[in-house]
Amino acid sequence: MPTFVYMTRCDGCGHCVDICPSDIMHIDKTYRRAFNIEPNMCWECYSCVKACPQNAIDARGYADFAPLGHSVRVLREEEKNTISWKIKFRNGHEKNFESPIRTTKWGTIPSPAELPPPSEADFKSQELAHEPDALNIDSGLPALTPGQLKKGVV
Repeated sequence: MPTFVYMTRCDGCGHCVDICPSDIMHIDKTYRRAFNIEPNMCWECYSCVKACPQNAIDARGYADFAPLGHSVRVLREEEKNTISWKIKFRNGHEKNFESPIRTTKWGTIPSPAELPPPSEADFKSQELAHEPDALNIDSGLPALTPGQLKKGVV
């Protein structure tokens, strides 16, 4: 479901442009409003939808999911710390979903330079750098043994 911008709501702040991983959100130079330059290339990560303080960006539904006459509205509510999705089907039936905002505060993630360098054991581990700390796993990630593999090869 690619995104599109309601031009009357957009104030041209550029949050969507800054966060778009595929670099398809741009600011129109004449009207100072955001727009999606290539909806077919949208990754559908909804980062722009979640980042927009004006709730000016919506998701366009696919025909198999939400045929003609539907709507998909997303609302970011900072004071409640939630993202709400409201899907209205063409028969009038509505579904509402609400999820907590699980973003990390800006500047709280340490840069790689601030972390200790990896040891030799870290290079041989299947875990990513600092993964057990982030996942709160004390015993390490589950791993297959050679006997559990079909050909017994690791």
